[in-house]
Amino acid sequence: MRVRPVGAAALLIDCPREGDVERWRAELWRRRQAGDLRAAEIVPGARSVLVDGVAEPETTAELIAGWAPSPAAAPAPDRLVEVPVRYDGEDLGFVASLWGVSESAVVERLTGTDFRVAFCGFAPGFAYLAGLPEEWQVPRLDSPRARVPAGSVALAGRYAGVYPTASPGGWRLVGTTEVELFRVDRRPPALLPPGVRVRLVALP
Repeated sequence: MRVRPVGAAALLIDCPREGDVERWRAELWRRRQAGDLRAAEIVPGARSVLVDGVAEPETTAELIAGWAPSPAAAPAPDRLVEVPVRYDGEDLGFVASLWGVSESAVVERLTGTDFRVAFCGFAPGFAYLAGLPEEWQVPRLDSPRARVPAGSVALAGRYAGVYPTASPGGWRLVGTTEVELFRVDRRPPALLPPGVRVRLVALP
């Protein structure tokens, strides 16, 4: 783990392993709630955590460097969001062939996975859902689609995600949902912020 300054009031924690990001996110949130850390934003990424709005970056960096989240610590019991999904995506057959199972078995695997929002990016409200094992990795399309409809449920690498708005995209489409992922008048605007547990529940 390395802590380095970013701009005048932010720090970036570089994590050597993907699993360390969630442990550091949980630890930093806990420290902030306890009053040990003063920061405006704690933003996890794929392999880093940004701590923004820090009044004394050098002092805070020294504090963080002295903390050590337990490698075996379970994630905090954050809330669970169930996303109802109609598994009708055009790439469902491709994923079934890739995994060597039937399309119904793909649905069973996805609905049986306890996902957690690792980080957000790409578009407002787009959550990268971690939880698929290494052997279930799904390659992106060679050429991204010009337009992926809002509400598309998709897979790429070891992540699942839901497109909050229509946009270009190269993820493999496995289903659709009518859940609104991002709304500016909601607090927080994103339905799926980092740390939240997610289940992709199959609609009949």
